Amino acid sequence: MQLLDEDKIIDLSELFKIFGDSTRVKIINVLLDNELCVGDIADKINVSQSAVSHQLRILKDSKLVKFRKEGNLTYYYLADDHVYKIFMMGCEHVNEA
Repeated sequence: MQLLDEDKIIDLSELFKIFGDSTRVKIINVLLDNELCVGDIADKINVSQSAVSHQLRILKDSKLVKFRKEGNLTYYYLADDHVYKIFMMGCEHVNEA
């Protein structure tokens, strides 16, 4: 396998840092099969709406989550299938241990 250049190593490191926060992992978990608004996410993971909003901003900035607006509500969903696959591969790894 070819070695990654320094920029790609930094990008990959930043990606994995995002998965280093349990609240962000919980958010990704509830978004695996659902498109949800902040209030629904907060209820499902038992975290304040403020904390969810903060973590969603990080997930959006990292291009792991996207959103759409419907009236006054904003619905969040996983940005693409790669996020789903990364999450599921992590689950597989944890379940093997």
